[in-house]
Amino acid sequence: MRFVDRTEAGRLLARRLEHLRGRDVVVLGLAPGGMPAAREVARHLGAALDVLVVRALGVPWQPELAFGAVGEQGMRVLDDDVIRHVALAAEDQRAVERAERAEVARLTRRYRGERAPEPVAGRTVVVTDEGMADGVTASAACRAVRARGAVHVLLAVPVAPERALARLCPVADQVVCLQPLRHLGSVGAWYRSFP
Repeated sequence: MRFVDRTEAGRLLARRLEHLRGRDVVVLGLAPGGMPAAREVARHLGAALDVLVVRALGVPWQPELAFGAVGEQGMRVLDDDVIRHVALAAEDQRAVERAERAEVARLTRRYRGERAPEPVAGRTVVVTDEGMADGVTASAACRAVRARGAVHVLLAVPVAPERALARLCPVADQVVCLQPLRHLGSVGAWYRSFP
């Protein structure tokens, strides 16, 4: 199944999350791609909506291969297996991390301005994205909201590879994926419109 766009994917996700309607829920969209889907989920559930900025740390000579992720409030997750496998030098790691932390700060200002993040302590949090390739960014996002005190963390994505979904079980209480795939290719390939 290909989705028309991120908004349609969000509407379809919202139907799968109907059991959360009426609860104290915060929907966090991973910026920028996860926001259209998150907006639809929050609207359908009558939930609070906020942005969560997390950036993958890509291997310099193969940027689509993530060796970790960074996000708001100093959040950092590294994948030691990838770092060892590609023999990534510490100075290369630091250079990528500096650049991505600057982008986290820029995007946070752009999407939230001076407004404080929506409180998540003691609440159910739905982390939403347009899809996921390796799960590194989603894992970092789930860990970040858990560290901020969320009592139940649910990851909701329209499309993802099965192996990445399995990796999220230790960090999310529940994972909802409309289109789990053996082979993903790219997230954008599963949308007719993916600007």
